[in-house]
Amino acid sequence: MAQRGIREYDGKRILFDELAKVIPSFKGLSAKLALVTPDTKPEELLAANPWLKEGKLVAKPDQLFGKRGKNGLVYAGKTWDETWKWISERMNKETTITTGGNKKVTGVLTHFLIEPFTPHADNEEGYISIKSTREYDVIYLSAQGGIYVEENWDKVKETRVGILEDIENVKINMPDFGVNNALVEKFTKEVYRIYCAGNFSYLEINPFTFSNGAVIPLDFVARVDDTGAFESRKMWGKIEFPSSFGQKLTKEEMYIRDLDSKTGASLKLTILNPEGRIWNMVAGGGASVIYADTVCDLGFAKELANYGEYSGDPSEEFTYLYAKTILDLMTRTKHPQGKILTIGGGIANFTDVAKTFKGIIRALKEYQQKLIDNNVVIYVRRGGPNYQEGLANMRKLGESLGVPIHVYGPETHMTAVVSMALCPDKK
Repeated sequence: MAQRGIREYDGKRILFDELAKVIPSFKGLSAKLALVTPDTKPEELLAANPWLKEGKLVAKPDQLFGKRGKNGLVYAGKTWDETWKWISERMNKETTITTGGNKKVTGVLTHFLIEPFTPHADNEEGYISIKSTREYDVIYLSAQGGIYVEENWDKVKETRVGILEDIENVKINMPDFGVNNALVEKFTKEVYRIYCAGNFSYLEINPFTFSNGAVIPLDFVARVDDTGAFESRKMWGKIEFPSSFGQKLTKEEMYIRDLDSKTGASLKLTILNPEGRIWNMVAGGGASVIYADTVCDLGFAKELANYGEYSGDPSEEFTYLYAKTILDLMTRTKHPQGKILTIGGGIANFTDVAKTFKGIIRALKEYQQKLIDNNVVIYVRRGGPNYQEGLANMRKLGESLGVPIHVYGPETHMTAVVSMALCPDKK
C-alpha cells in the first residue's frame, strides 16, 4: 500500500460527484471547480467556466501543502479580474511557506484552484477528518474548525468505526452544531462511505460551513491508496498524483513514477545519494523499509543511494525496466570501495519470483561490463512463489556474469543478508 496525496481539485471533484448521488445540494458543484496551471489561458478558462464571471471567487495554491490561510495564500471574496491578477502575480514564482512545526519549505507555485466564494463567519466553521489504522477507522469532528483547529483539539470528538462495521449502525460522537446536528451527521456518514469506496487512506475537510441549509466543504485534503486504482478508477476518473511542494524529482524518479501509473503493480524509486555505494532493489513495501533501516542501523546511512520497491507481481518487462533504471544510476560513477547491490525481499504472497527475476537478470546481463567496471558485489535474498527457480537462475547467472552474486533463500533473515553485504568481516 502506498498513500498518495491528491490535489484538492481532484478530491473535491470526487467528493461532490459522489455526494450528489444522495444529497441534492451537491448536484452541479463539481462543475464549479477550475484548476489553473502554467499553460492555462484565461480566455479558454472563461469559455469552459462562465460561472467565473458570475460572482465572488476564492483562489488558493493546489500543491499538497496545508496552512494556506496562515501563509497568506487564500484569496477570497474577489472578482474574476482580481483573482486572475492575483494568480498571475504568483504563478511560477518561488515561494517559501511555513508548515507544521514551523518548518520552512521553498518551492514554485504552479497550480491554483478557483471556486465560488461562500461567505460565512468564523464561528460557522466545522472540521471533519477520517484516517485509517490497522484495527479501525477514526472519524474526527469539531464545531470549531478553521485554521486554529489544532489549537482547539480538545474540542474535537472522536468516533471509531470497526473495519467490518456498517457506518449506518455507528453512533457518531457529535459536537454541538446546533440546528445543523442532523445535517452534519448525515454528511459525515456519506463522506465516510465515499472514503471507504474510494480507497482513501486519509481525508480532511477543514473547514466546512453552512449555506441555505446545506453543508459546504471549503478546504479539502486527501490521500488515497494507489493500490486501489483498479477498483476505484471509475470513481476517481482522471487523477494526478503530484509531488509534494518543494520536492524536485529527478528524470529517473519521474520515469519510474510514469511506469508505476501504467501498471496495477507498484514501482517506487527515490534517489537519496546518487554517489552512494549501497543500492537496494527490494520487492515489497515492508521489506524495503527493513532493508533501508538495517543499512542505517549498521552505520551506513550516508552510503545508502536509493529507496524504493517493486511489488504487486509486476510483469517481467516492467521489472526489467525498473531494474535497468537502478543499474544505470548505480554504474554512472565509480566508488573506491566498489559498490553493493542487494536484490531482496520478504516471502512473497503472490508475486512470481521466477518471472520478476527474469526481468532483473535481463538488466544485469545488459549492464554486465559496467557492473564489472564498478566492482559491484550482488547479494540476493528472496522467498515466495517459484522462488527456487528464481534463485537457481540467479546462481547460474553468477557463474557467467563475472560479478560476484551471493544467493540466499527464505531460510536466511533479510537483516542477516544486509549485514553480510556491509560487514563481511564481522563474525
